[in-house]
Amino acid sequence: MGLYFEEFYVGQKAVTEKRTITEDDIMQFAALTGDDNRIHVDHEFSKTTQFGRPIAHGVLGLSFSLGLVWKTGFLDGTVIAFREVHEWRFIKPIFIGDSIHVETEIKETKPLPRIGGGSVTIMVEVKNQNDEVCHRGRWIVLMMSKPS
Repeated sequence: MGLYFEEFYVGQKAVTEKRTITEDDIMQFAALTGDDNRIHVDHEFSKTTQFGRPIAHGVLGLSFSLGLVWKTGFLDGTVIAFREVHEWRFIKPIFIGDSIHVETEIKETKPLPRIGGGSVTIMVEVKNQNDEVCHRGRWIVLMMSKPS
């Protein structure tokens, strides 16, 4: 079971497990979304870019970060809704073979009695195997209150 709203506190941190990005991940994401931009799916074209090789879709990194945070368990069964993404920045590309993980820190909690819980603001950093920040931003999630 995940954490209830009242169990979150400012400064609370978590680190996820790692996930290695594969070429198949990128190809499946391209097929699923229809975003088959050559910078993601064409090795020869990508050699001519500033990156020199294919990069993962930025939104794929965001999506995987959601999954990695989900696997920590702190949202399981207690999240009402994923409400907002703020100031999301794609700082460094994610390449095939990169192993990413997510580091989170609670920045704000705000009770919302009308929904039976509250709002939790989470600072999120997606880092690669070299501990370099690839993505950074804030999420706001709505969490349930503890049952009476």
